[in-house]
Amino acid sequence: MFVGVPKEIKNHEYRVGLTPASVRELVAQGHQLLVEQGAGLGIGASDDDYRAAGARILASAKEVFEQAEMIVKVKEPQPEECAMLRADQLLFTYLHLAPDPEQTKALLASGAVCVAYETVTAADGSLPLLAPMSEVAGRMSVQAGAHCLEKAAGGSGVLLSGVPGVAPGKVVILGGGIVGSNAALVAAGMGADVTVLDRSPAALRRLAAQFGTQVKTVHANRDTVEAAVCSADVVIGAVLIPGATAPKLVTRAMLPKMKAGSVIVDVAIDQGGCCETSQATTHDEPTFVIDGVVHYCVANMPGAVARTSTYALNAATLPFALALANKGWKAALRDDVHLRNGLNVCQGKLTRPEVAEALALPCTPAEQLL
Repeated sequence: MFVGVPKEIKNHEYRVGLTPASVRELVAQGHQLLVEQGAGLGIGASDDDYRAAGARILASAKEVFEQAEMIVKVKEPQPEECAMLRADQLLFTYLHLAPDPEQTKALLASGAVCVAYETVTAADGSLPLLAPMSEVAGRMSVQAGAHCLEKAAGGSGVLLSGVPGVAPGKVVILGGGIVGSNAALVAAGMGADVTVLDRSPAALRRLAAQFGTQVKTVHANRDTVEAAVCSADVVIGAVLIPGATAPKLVTRAMLPKMKAGSVIVDVAIDQGGCCETSQATTHDEPTFVIDGVVHYCVANMPGAVARTSTYALNAATLPFALALANKGWKAALRDDVHLRNGLNVCQGKLTRPEVAEALALPCTPAEQLL
């Protein structure tokens, strides 16, 4: 199969779909790899590194899209990339379609077959291709929150760790999954006062076992969420309903009750955000302020630590990329229900019920298309 790797073009997105090592694995199994010039520079991989791995370097994304049967990316295709997709071409990347009707319409119109990293499942129900970036984003969220608390960044001037004689800042984490537990790890390590809220008793027990008394755990309901949010210096939105729009846990009405100069880091922004006032931002302009509360809503946080993120992501995605390339998408999806769960758009039809519900569009079960 001809496998294409274009350079990412989202704002300050430095990751790349395949590392040279991943390219080498695909080439060793008989595939032709087409990599756009400069695609790996953000992770320190030169065109010569890709050539040494067996890839052919092409001068433009247009050439990559024209020649490749499968496109491997990181972030959702931007409008100009959607326009280059063609019928039956395979796209393997993050999509996050539920809060993005325009991208969904463009992918449906393209006729392409689109497999999304974030809805591929594992036998235990987890999301193995979302997990590595959730780990990165969870850890980064505390760094971002700590920076935004600085007065020069619009925050209240609180140091999360505190100092002898001055209490630490309060970090409230909404959601105890992979993002939440990684955020708690870093926040607790900094010495912050950390509380995690989740609806799942099992998740709360897991967190209590992991952190002991370093982290407080609270069952999430309207009362406990509001009380925690309004007392926090940093709120980290870490909730996820796979494939669906994130629930709005922080309401507009809560903001005037929050501390002046407090910070919301909405890691759920890829799925629409868990704060009613959240709007996606970029690394160029990462924050905005409403009612004195700083909002950090960068939709591609891990892109800032591209090298770590790309290698962590490739470790998870490569086996699935190999299956798609070796078998073709139909056979690969027939053989593996977990990979089949990643199918979101197929030849003009939407296949994920959560996305269809969020966007009020018809849904066709993947099995009917295989």
